[in-house]
Amino acid sequence: MGKPTGFIEFQRELPENEPTAKRLKKYTEFELSFPEEKTEMQAARCMDCGVPFCHSGCPLGNKIPDFNDAVYRNEWKEAYQILKSTNNFPEFTGRICPAPCEGSCVLGINHPPVAIEHIEKSIAEKAFEMGWEIVRHPQIQTGKKVAIVGSGPAGLAVADTLNQKGHEVTVFERDSEIGGLLRYGIPDFKLDKVVVDRRVTILGKEGISFKTNVNVGQDIKGSELLKNFDAVVLCGGSTIPRDLPIPGRDLEGVHFAMDFLTQQNRDVAGNLSVKNKISANKKDVIVIGGGDTGSDCVGTSNRQGADSVRQIEIMDKPPLERVETNPWPEWPMTLRTSTSHEEGCDREWAILTKEFVGENGKLKGLKVVDVAFKNGKLVEKDGSERIIPAELTLIAAGFVHPQKEGLLEQLQIELDERGNVETKNFKSSSKKIFAAGDMRRGQSLVVWAIAEGRKAAQAVDDYLTA
Repeated sequence: MGKPTGFIEFQRELPENEPTAKRLKKYTEFELSFPEEKTEMQAARCMDCGVPFCHSGCPLGNKIPDFNDAVYRNEWKEAYQILKSTNNFPEFTGRICPAPCEGSCVLGINHPPVAIEHIEKSIAEKAFEMGWEIVRHPQIQTGKKVAIVGSGPAGLAVADTLNQKGHEVTVFERDSEIGGLLRYGIPDFKLDKVVVDRRVTILGKEGISFKTNVNVGQDIKGSELLKNFDAVVLCGGSTIPRDLPIPGRDLEGVHFAMDFLTQQNRDVAGNLSVKNKISANKKDVIVIGGGDTGSDCVGTSNRQGADSVRQIEIMDKPPLERVETNPWPEWPMTLRTSTSHEEGCDREWAILTKEFVGENGKLKGLKVVDVAFKNGKLVEKDGSERIIPAELTLIAAGFVHPQKEGLLEQLQIELDERGNVETKNFKSSSKKIFAAGDMRRGQSLVVWAIAEGRKAAQAVDDYLTA
């Protein structure tokens, strides 16, 4: 806990952001500086709750009251050591995690919860500033070799954990840079790629070998990995997007959200090789899907100079407050407004897209209809069908499963009913093959990917040292 009466004395306060007009001109992070003393005040709000439900809310099991108390006492190095003991990459989760821990905060029953995510980011950045986050060379060498396929948050967590246990780790990435979703899927204004590079540099110096531009399953066959390594961990993610197969899907101007975001991230990095970039400039943009990826499309479209941005969702508009069927400490199913939404976006709910309407092969609008759920069925509202203008539509409807062609087919491992890798304690149906992250559990959060990576690494270590 922090100060015994801190939750009474101090209100929740977070850093302010740069003005919208200024931040829309660039792709960098826009959070303004926040005095260290204020962060200590926020940590002081951590109350003596008795049972810290934030522990169960956090997939990593972060010892949140402990590092809050250390920050409150101005013992930042102690706070860093506590946080680092459960989280490989707090500089990532402190920026892009939706903070399920805050949804479970006991103070959040009837007050704004403790600003856990902000405190976590502050601890991580303090550690880099003070030189506490250093290169840690493994103390032992086991002689065992492990191949990790995919360098997203799950793959990096597996690599970091196994490397520190003394195993020889090689990470294979089919793209030109390390990071996976962290690098290509999340906009720079949410996670500056300098932050990713900083961590990858440390991991490389600690002994992890990174092999980029290697498409495992194509450039290297699965049989080669099994021959040359003592264990293989699949962390390729859930990469096949959920499509919207309705009339007009092939019109120019209809794209998957991740294609749009990836191109922009490459452009910001200065390595975009695509000639016909997907652009929202001077266009009416519609984003289909109300999740984080859809929000990222909104922020990116506004930065590209869209004339208008509209986000539509088939589900009903969430309530502003918890309802009786969604009690604390469950994740609050309430309306969330991101900074991208605040920058300019019309949001509409309970809308079904029936057709992409075009002219001369180019998108001109969406035929939509209002819907309602009645007795568990989706019912269209009479007389509500209409066409809304759009020259660019981004489908942000999530992902269905990992890519099956190539590596998974070669390895001949069992898949579950959703098309993900079937595992038992992270071990697949095939000898010495493990899986972690979205490829195993389905599309999820970065914090879950890191947690999966840590647990999978332990399973691999148990297997190698048995």
